[in-house]
Amino acid sequence: METTKNRFFTDISVMLGRSMRHVFRSMDTIVTVTITPIAMMLLFVYVFGGAIDAGTDNYVNYLLPGILLMAIGSGVAYTAYRLFTDVQRGILERFHTMPISRSSLLWGHVLTSVVSNAISVVVIVLVALIMGFRSSAGVLPWLAVAGILILFTLALTWVAAIAGLSAKTVDGASAFSYPIIFLPFISSAFVPTESMPTVVRVFAENQPVTAIVESIRALLSGRPVGNDIWIALAWCVGITLVAYAFAIRAYKKRG
Repeated sequence: METTKNRFFTDISVMLGRSMRHVFRSMDTIVTVTITPIAMMLLFVYVFGGAIDAGTDNYVNYLLPGILLMAIGSGVAYTAYRLFTDVQRGILERFHTMPISRSSLLWGHVLTSVVSNAISVVVIVLVALIMGFRSSAGVLPWLAVAGILILFTLALTWVAAIAGLSAKTVDGASAFSYPIIFLPFISSAFVPTESMPTVVRVFAENQPVTAIVESIRALLSGRPVGNDIWIALAWCVGITLVAYAFAIRAYKKRG
């Protein structure tokens, strides 16, 4: 049993290394993922920021959590693309004939998404610091923020895996990310939900992005998080479990 476990993790590390080499050979993927959110942050802070009443003098502090979620939503689309490419090239069938764990290829793509998105998040936070972002949070709140972002990345990556394994075209593989990227606009990421019409406000206050954004915002500002963090964790874990089940099912069909 121990040997099987060791082999499973060894196979995953090999597949992770394979996927990460593809990322580092094509750094434009990380650049693309970071450029758009950074441009959005610059636009909203320096162009629209003066006209937006977010209840704070430092709008970049208010805006940053939503920008990070947008970056992750954009970044996971590359997981769908890379999985779709492996399917089309027959890589899955080739690896299935080898003496390796069948799910290691899938886990390699998922963990690559976590690592590459973490790099993008760090770059965006550094730019936000240059723009005036400041946080009074200590080490533990920052670790909590990192944990929430990792869970959010895992949840969306498993959704991306379903798209990559099921899509018929490359455009179809990445199209799933469009509504995910759009969700922060109908949340408290850019403006307080109180300013929205009733129907929009009800949706905004009960979709996952708002709870996640509010949790991260509270943690970074040193305020009590309240129930938002439990709602955020419930959304992330729930989406992860459901998406994982469907992704594994789609993966087995490809086997």
